[in-house]
Amino acid sequence: MADAEPAGQILIVTGMSGAGRTTAANALEDLDWYVVDNLPPQMLRPLVDLSQLAGGALPKIAAVVDVRGRDLFRELPAVASALRTARDARVLFLDASDEVLVRRFESVRRPHPLQGDGTILDGIRRERERLAVIRESADVLIDTSTLNIHQLATRVVDMFSEEGEARHTVTVMSFGFKYGLPTDVDLVADMRFLPNPFWIPELKGMTGEEEPVREFVLAQTGAREFIDAYAAALHPVLEGYQRENKRHSVVAVGCTGGKHRSVVTAIELAGRLAEVPGVAVRVKHRDLGRE
Repeated sequence: MADAEPAGQILIVTGMSGAGRTTAANALEDLDWYVVDNLPPQMLRPLVDLSQLAGGALPKIAAVVDVRGRDLFRELPAVASALRTARDARVLFLDASDEVLVRRFESVRRPHPLQGDGTILDGIRRERERLAVIRESADVLIDTSTLNIHQLATRVVDMFSEEGEARHTVTVMSFGFKYGLPTDVDLVADMRFLPNPFWIPELKGMTGEEEPVREFVLAQTGAREFIDAYAAALHPVLEGYQRENKRHSVVAVGCTGGKHRSVVTAIELAGRLAEVPGVAVRVKHRDLGRE
């Protein structure tokens, strides 16, 4: 039997209720961390052992641990300390001011998990007492008092994404208008202002993936100018998507049948968008196989 591979990164996500643990967990999940929510501290060691037995299948694990675990939560400082010694484990602590936390609980009309028969503020104070030790020993502390959910997600992505990792994936999709607009797109470009290769006998049976069609389309007046200008216009859009932590987008490029002009343009546009830092580009031809 082969030896188990070493466990990968372990991140314990904890902090004040209402400070943004769910937002942070979602951002980590988008970065391909394996996220486990509301885990009792006692289950952290078995989780690490499981990741080791998985043979590298779980290289990055984030465990959300908080006071919902009730009395079990009291063991978190000791467990976190042991994991730091044995593994590559870190603690991310999310905090916010009492005033902000009260306002957030009031806005969702939910009680604080520790308020009991008291007020929201009573619950917050009890939670601060329980979290004092783990807060002092946290590796990363984020105060979310002045952050909205998008800003917090961006902060988490900045801190925990690997160098060179794409922060946004854009799919450039060619399609044919005669088959209908795609339903899941963010932006649409119409290439029907260019002459249609369909009416050129020697090009009719080819597609935009073939060089003769590509040469014909790009030789038309306005083709290259449009692609260059549209790509330049999309650069700040994709940069803005990254700042707002929008992880995916679809740019659709259409022509009549989705076989010639849109295919050439999608491929050319994708090549230019791949130059935007932090962006991964995919190309999809929705209607290329249709008659």
